[in-house]
Amino acid sequence: MNTFTSSISKQEFPKSEQVFGNTIRKSIFDVILSDYPSFNKKNSISITELNLYRQKYLSGYLVKEVGELSHLEEDVLKTLNDHEIISEKEGEGTTKSSFGQQLADKVAAFGGSWKFIIIFALIIFFWISANIILLANKGFDPYPFILLNLILSCLAALQAPVIMMSQNRQEEKDRERAKQDYMVNLKAELEIRTLHEKIDHLIIHQQQELLNIQQIQVEMLEDIMKQINPNT
Repeated sequence: MNTFTSSISKQEFPKSEQVFGNTIRKSIFDVILSDYPSFNKKNSISITELNLYRQKYLSGYLVKEVGELSHLEEDVLKTLNDHEIISEKEGEGTTKSSFGQQLADKVAAFGGSWKFIIIFALIIFFWISANIILLANKGFDPYPFILLNLILSCLAALQAPVIMMSQNRQEEKDRERAKQDYMVNLKAELEIRTLHEKIDHLIIHQQQELLNIQQIQVEMLEDIMKQINPNT
């Protein structure tokens, strides 16, 4: 197998991974120069080393744009390096709700529905009717319905913190969605920048190949012309 020696690491790599300096995007080339000032456009490195410097360039770009990297930016860079999908990674890291949290969500959902309002209105209507009409206001809770007021007060005192608990959980979910949206958008931006760099590299490489082919064709034509007109 044909191999070549990298100009920066002095290690041998397959010839198919060889990338010359004149085909590397200037922004990536400058990052390589910061570590290896003697590197020039005639030198070559491997695709593996080039990808490492692409990641280094993206990391430097993030530091320049947002300041010190937070764990979100570091996670995005890690997913880029490991070729992972952010939505799958975030889905694996989510924790399951506890029984109390699930119960609070169900109570809040039921307490904010028309079903609860209708059932509660019917109970109050039956309570008042039973004490005033059926029991002639001499029942277990005569007017002004002190027991009913006590039950309503206790219900309101319990329902309020349960609803607040559910709202806090909803806010946590909204923050998680916002964080994931930010990470996805950031990764998409970095992927686009990397894609532009790869396309530029491919175009430059194809142009060089076309120039080589044209030079070979010109040499072949010159040889044919010499064979046809040996005296020229």
